[in-house]
Amino acid sequence: MPSTYPTPESEENRLEVLAEYRLMDTPPESDFDRIAQLATRMFDVPVALVSLIASDRQFFKARVGLDICETSRDISFCTHAIMQDEILFVPDASKDSRFYKNPLVLGPPNIRFYAGMPLMAPSGEKLGTLCLIDSKPRNAFNDAERRNLRDLAALVMDRMEIRRLEQIRGISQARFENITATSPDAIICFDSQGEVTFWNGAADKLFGYGAEQIVGQPVEMVIPRSWRHDFQTELENLQNGKSFELADRTIELSGMRKDGSIFPAEFSLSTWQEGTAFGVGAIVRDVTERRLNEERLFRLASTDILTGLPNRGAWQDCLDSTLAADVPAAVLIVDLDGFKEVNDKFGHASGDDALKMIADRLKVACSSAFMVARLGGDEFVVLLPESDEEAVLAAASDIVSAISDSYEFNGRTLEIGACVGIAMAPVDGTDAEGLLKSADLALYKAKAEGRNRVEIFKPFMREAVVARRAFEDELRHAIEAGQFELYYQPQFSTHDRRLTGAEALMRWNHPERGVLSPAAFIDVLSKKPSAARVGEWTLRTVCRQAAEWRKMMPNLRLGVNLFEAQFQSGRLLASVQEALEDFRLPPEALELEIVENTILHDDSHTLQLLRDLRALGVGLAFDDYGTGFAALSLLKKYPVSRLKIDRSFIRDANNDFGDAAVVRAILYLGNAFGLEVIAEGVETEAQLQFLNENGCREVQGYLFGKPVRVSEFEELFIDPELSTMSDTLRGMHERMARSSERNVAARKVAG
Repeated sequence: MPSTYPTPESEENRLEVLAEYRLMDTPPESDFDRIAQLATRMFDVPVALVSLIASDRQFFKARVGLDICETSRDISFCTHAIMQDEILFVPDASKDSRFYKNPLVLGPPNIRFYAGMPLMAPSGEKLGTLCLIDSKPRNAFNDAERRNLRDLAALVMDRMEIRRLEQIRGISQARFENITATSPDAIICFDSQGEVTFWNGAADKLFGYGAEQIVGQPVEMVIPRSWRHDFQTELENLQNGKSFELADRTIELSGMRKDGSIFPAEFSLSTWQEGTAFGVGAIVRDVTERRLNEERLFRLASTDILTGLPNRGAWQDCLDSTLAADVPAAVLIVDLDGFKEVNDKFGHASGDDALKMIADRLKVACSSAFMVARLGGDEFVVLLPESDEEAVLAAASDIVSAISDSYEFNGRTLEIGACVGIAMAPVDGTDAEGLLKSADLALYKAKAEGRNRVEIFKPFMREAVVARRAFEDELRHAIEAGQFELYYQPQFSTHDRRLTGAEALMRWNHPERGVLSPAAFIDVLSKKPSAARVGEWTLRTVCRQAAEWRKMMPNLRLGVNLFEAQFQSGRLLASVQEALEDFRLPPEALELEIVENTILHDDSHTLQLLRDLRALGVGLAFDDYGTGFAALSLLKKYPVSRLKIDRSFIRDANNDFGDAAVVRAILYLGNAFGLEVIAEGVETEAQLQFLNENGCREVQGYLFGKPVRVSEFEELFIDPELSTMSDTLRGMHERMARSSERNVAARKVAG
């Protein structure tokens, strides 16, 4: 039966080379385990593997973050990796045609991101990989990360080669001579007196002596003076029948060349006895490049590549040492305010540049006694050897001041703030995990208080987090139990005084706290993966209701707010099409409301999705327009059909020149771009009059009706028997008419 996985053309030879290493089904070895552990820290992944590909399976010689030690080859990602010379990078396996049905993707370990570098033997055969795995997708694997993974894979191959060469011990003389003649590594043999008895060609190149120059000479000629005394002691032990302690070991020492230069070398030593004579063999490798690579990799493993600051692992090592020494310390977590908006407005590359500038400011603000590190994202952490709360608070204030100064960036001024949460050792925690948790709770409190705040941990903060988690559990249950309900708020035309539509607004029928408005839960819900599912339920419920009400009011339009998760789900367009078809609803009866963050990313996917939605004929309303960063150019680029003036501008438009100017400007823009405009939050006759005078054609607010349940909306605004407007609605019309008459009278007086 043919295999279901790709195989190299030289598969038979590859398997023979793999067998020479005798690694399959062997127990864990520290040399390989350390490299896998280093990989997880360097690349911030939960899983790293040294995988060897046999004929029908892959065996994990080293594994971090995975319980199993092998899988069948037909589900192996690594078997694809050995088909190429370079790294196999899979950003999201669930979207890759090769892997999306793979059981390792559909179930544990739920692979999304994969990067595997082939382990290439000196013969050129690819025996397996060093690979990285994450359950979260990663859209990029940059050049620096690729270079680091190559270097780590080279270290794995070095260890494999050393292990193979060590197995040379104990083989026959003929076989020995054949192997040593072609070995890329220097092989030296000497007797118990320390005289060289064998010297291969690779040793010529490494040390600079030809065999004719050194055979019969003391092996000390290639040993630095600093080690000769210990070496002589070992030889004397051998001569006296004692054990040669360095036998059967691989050690890193130094070698000395003919020109006297010293270099780092790795010696794999073995002994044998022929009659009464003893011999010693050494496989010697120049490890200069490897040692430099190891030093660079270990340095990188403790450094945040973007900012050059120590990373979380290095910072935690420092904290552990501080706590072990019983030195007073404070832990400060620094979280940026407004950084997400920088990413949203200017892109992630600009965000990275901003993080570098912030890191530089932190270095300046903190003395050399502090250790500043980047935890990840927009979070930094500071270790301060100080027990006095006032001194710690002063240091935290300096940090906030340094960060919150404005940034001049690409001709723009950026405003970024910071909040700081503080925990004191040992009062608030006796280890890194406990202190970070306490500092994080203090940070949560600081951010709840506003921008540029500092808080020291207090025990009551734990209760707040417990309450928050309980709330999240309640919210999760609400989704499953169907505790959400849609209320509807009417919208009116100021032109002909008719009901034009309604906005659907979510309410949570909490079993203990009663009816909750979105302000109580929407921020939490919108960040949950289930937001897309709730959004689809909302969409279908609104379409069903619109179809029902349009039987009595054929021109009625209903608006529904979208979650950002719906844009990311990949199903939004299909969901809208299905809902319109299932409920036989004309597209003009539906309006989708989007918020600023949806379009600030300015990506082609979102733009095309909105164009496709608009092409269906549904309306697209830009909610809360004027409150954020949205540029005028976006109105030209994105296919919105309506602007919604935020209630914050309507509230004081009659008294505040600035708010009035903003409202007039939005109305002007809407007219210039051919867009409809509706004002939200209209609560007074004076506000209605101002909007009428300035040409606003549609309004929504408590002056006309609060959000109400379906039954109440029908009772107030729809008469199902007569298919006409109710008395309440007529009252609304009369109120609008009076407002319009006053406007006419006012204009006559003014004239």
